[in-house]
Amino acid sequence: MSFTVTFSFDWAAASSAFQRLQHVMADTTPITRAIGVGLVASTQDRFDDEVAPDGSAWAPLNPLYAAGKRGAGILRESAMRGGLQGSITYRAARSEVQVGSNKIYAGIHQGGAVITAKKGPFLVFKMGGKVVKTPSVTIPARPFVGISSDDQVLILDVVEGGLARALGSGPSSGSKR
Repeated sequence: MSFTVTFSFDWAAASSAFQRLQHVMADTTPITRAIGVGLVASTQDRFDDEVAPDGSAWAPLNPLYAAGKRGAGILRESAMRGGLQGSITYRAARSEVQVGSNKIYAGIHQGGAVITAKKGPFLVFKMGGKVVKTPSVTIPARPFVGISSDDQVLILDVVEGGLARALGSGPSSGSKR
């Protein structure tokens, strides 16, 4: 006794789906732009929460500095002066997204630094209404750019959504889920 199953496939529908995927993959910039928008928002949210991409809390401000601080400060200044938080932007290309800031001090806040006197033996500045003389100042890292676990989910959702729309099965493709 023999048993046979015959399977036939509608190649026209598959061919159409592959053509739509090929079109999306020819220029993935719309997908990388959407990822960039999401990563900028996530990065700016980290300023409000004062956390690194891995979820760890930023180092606290020096108490003397914090006591004399008025307003949002260099990290969160807004309006015309624009602080680091407001300067976060992205650049999307076909195969990558860059997220960062053009502020000269962005790298210092991302990775931390030791500032030393270049002219003379001391740095001299006012803090808390007092003149401070010191050979160096350590600025702790306060990482803001990076990919958090929530960002990983966002990236995957954006890519899956873009591919699903291309195949006609995404939320804006007219199909019902």
